[in-house]
Amino acid sequence: MWSIRSTSPRPRPAVVGAVAAAFVFVACGNLPSKEELEAGKNTISCQLAGERLVIRFDAGEARLLMADGERITLYQIPSASGARYSNGTLELRGKSMELQLIRNGIATQLADCQPYAPPK
Repeated sequence: MWSIRSTSPRPRPAVVGAVAAAFVFVACGNLPSKEELEAGKNTISCQLAGERLVIRFDAGEARLLMADGERITLYQIPSASGARYSNGTLELRGKSMELQLIRNGIATQLADCQPYAPPK
């Protein structure tokens, strides 16, 4: 009777363990941190002229990520009603998910504002 025997060596337990540990490390690297999860609670996305705008609210400021990748920081200023943030050139104001972006004195209503969901 013929027997077929593999000539390739069996993987060593140390190598298998190292590969498994590397896989777990890489896989865990994709999980959001506690800080990222918390930041997501204070982040919304809206439509501005048909393009996505992401806004993160933090202590005393609103950070905007424009569709072209530009990052803009606006600082909270006193308001009699609702939220108001500005950097002297650009202003964001409104209540809840009803927001306007004002540039050069021209107000544009932000559309479809909702809690942030990462793109798929």
